[in-house]
Amino acid sequence: MDEREADVNGGGRATTVRMGLLALLWGSTFLWIEVALGSGLSPSGIAFVRCLLGAGVLYVLSRSVGQRLPRDLVTWGRLTVAALFCNALPFLLFGIGQQTVDSGVAGVLNATTPLWSLLIGLAIGTERGLHPVRLGGLLLGFAGTVLIFAPWGRDGLVSRGALALLAAAASYAVAFAYMGRKLTVGGTAPLAVSAAQLLAAAGLSVPLLFVDGPVRARPDATALLAVVVLGVFCTGITFHLNHRLIADEGATGAATVGYLLPVVSVALGAAVLGEEIGPRVVAGMVVVLAGVAMTRRRGRPRPTAGRAGAPAAPEGRRERPDAVSRARSGS
Repeated sequence: MDEREADVNGGGRATTVRMGLLALLWGSTFLWIEVALGSGLSPSGIAFVRCLLGAGVLYVLSRSVGQRLPRDLVTWGRLTVAALFCNALPFLLFGIGQQTVDSGVAGVLNATTPLWSLLIGLAIGTERGLHPVRLGGLLLGFAGTVLIFAPWGRDGLVSRGALALLAAAASYAVAFAYMGRKLTVGGTAPLAVSAAQLLAAAGLSVPLLFVDGPVRARPDATALLAVVVLGVFCTGITFHLNHRLIADEGATGAATVGYLLPVVSVALGAAVLGEEIGPRVVAGMVVVLAGVAMTRRRGRPRPTAGRAGAPAAPEGRRERPDAVSRARSGS
């Protein structure tokens, strides 16, 4: 093996390790929310501390590479809108939902975000000429969601908590659509912008602390550990890992981590919390992920007149990595 091959293989191993760590941290988010809820923290308290700690981590990382927080009011206004739909609202909804729904199921319902994204794209006109395979994937994905909810059965999951989790996934999709239009600017400082977005999300979470209260009972050391892991690792560090992964593999490669999240959440819920996931929910998860995979299929771009031999843009660059990076900081 020559030196060049060694560099390639070494880089491939590093990427694989980074993807595995990213999937583990993101997938464990729902486990730590469950632990924090069971140890005395309220949904609003979890959302606020998570945003604040995540912002702190990203701010330190941004300063270490010489990036500064935005200074203009227009950017801060847009970041506040993004923070509402990508961080403050879904973080709160996950806490509300997981009061009655297991962490594994929460991870599975979170996987419906790409389906909502496609629906929103069709509604606002950013998705045109929907390929039959992608349309089939959309229908299949929502069929899997119905299978998970099972409204026809006594053991179905239709409840206020389950609907809150589905709303959280839809909120992410709204955020991605908005950020793709308003916050995708080449050459921006992604770490600093994400730190500012999470700081805005923490500010948006403050009023709810006076309504819901930060705690439901006296929190113990387990609750504090859970919320620290959520903020520092599952929010702050995961963004940094995802940004590195996008830089190395492109947005499409990084998006494959999303397929592992519900698997990790289900496995951790069963192994750590003793949650029982029935065959219907597992089947629904497989159907949802198959549908998501189909919706990500895109037809071959038509060659531009007069440039038939021009090289195509690298895969992943078409997906606006800056927007994906910032959006994923809140997953």
